Amino acid sequence: MSRLSFASTVTILRGTLVLLAAAWLCPGASASETLPATDPRSIEATTVATFPPYVPTQSVSGVIRIQGHGHVTLKWMERLLTLWEKGFQRFHPGVRLQQDMKGTSSAIPSLFTGAGDIAILGEELDPAAADAFARVKGYQPTVIEIATGSLDVRNFDYAQQFFVHKDNPIDRLTLVQLDAIFGMEHRRGSANIRAWGDLGLGSDWASKPINPYGWRIDDSFGFYLQQTLLKGSHRWNNAMRDYVHIYNAGGTIYDHGQQILDALRADRYGIAVSNIRYANPDVKPLAIAAAPGQPYVQATKQTLIDRSYPLARIIPAVVDRPPGKPLDPKVREFLRFLLSREGQEAINIDGRYLPMSKEAAAVESRKLD
Repeated sequence: MSRLSFASTVTILRGTLVLLAAAWLCPGASASETLPATDPRSIEATTVATFPPYVPTQSVSGVIRIQGHGHVTLKWMERLLTLWEKGFQRFHPGVRLQQDMKGTSSAIPSLFTGAGDIAILGEELDPAAADAFARVKGYQPTVIEIATGSLDVRNFDYAQQFFVHKDNPIDRLTLVQLDAIFGMEHRRGSANIRAWGDLGLGSDWASKPINPYGWRIDDSFGFYLQQTLLKGSHRWNNAMRDYVHIYNAGGTIYDHGQQILDALRADRYGIAVSNIRYANPDVKPLAIAAAPGQPYVQATKQTLIDRSYPLARIIPAVVDRPPGKPLDPKVREFLRFLLSREGQEAINIDGRYLPMSKEAAAVESRKLD
């Protein structure tokens, strides 16, 4: 089976399973509900306050067809898209958004089949999806980053973090070391790391094997780490214990991230990838450095927004822009709006994704010219 068809199958199956527990996963987040005001002192608010306001370059009208992150019955993006639509209509009252958010896996095909104008993904663009677009169109899709993944909000691309047991003296690692622990090919370094002594620990730690815990490798989280941490290698440490969601008869879910850290709390010699939302008093998150000699950084809202955390997640909007040709004016204006103060304020009001930094948004805005 090809990578594209396999990835699509995994995504569809995962979406089907999520549907079984929809009420527990994402309790009714109505697009029309009253949302609490953003704390003006928060890092999100102070970041967006530095953005320039949206200024239209031309008047536009018509329907913008948007496909992407969501499910037939799990409308994760509806609230944010509605906020964006209402905000954009203050400047362009003749524009309407047509939302068809049935999943990231169907978003890119909507572009090369002509069914959509913008694909808003729930994670970074899969190289296989980009290749499929290029095989049909003869050129690569245009990717515009529009938001930052959340710190700890489920279904909103939360940060991937690494943890050890609270008794472990280690409190920081580099991506080189993590690649050598979780992978087999150590593409970032010269050798695998399999014992705590390999990381400089002595005494009773030195000879103890490192026990890694993580997502199942064919999960989208696992694929992200394969691309970013293992630098594309598909050869994982055979000792890794991987986890998937457990769907209980009563409709609740025992999340894979929760299972991972519950297992780590009982293993003094373990190391795990998960998220802070699942942490317990017996585990601790590690600070991560992109390379030896670079700063060690914990995942926080600030370090995700400014991208100093090496594994910050990005939410892209993808469009079909033939080389040398301009974007559809209404699509261009809408993307400019998303990257403006008003567009990023809507992200804060929605309260799940994080905004971009002003500097990163400026880079993306230039792609629209």
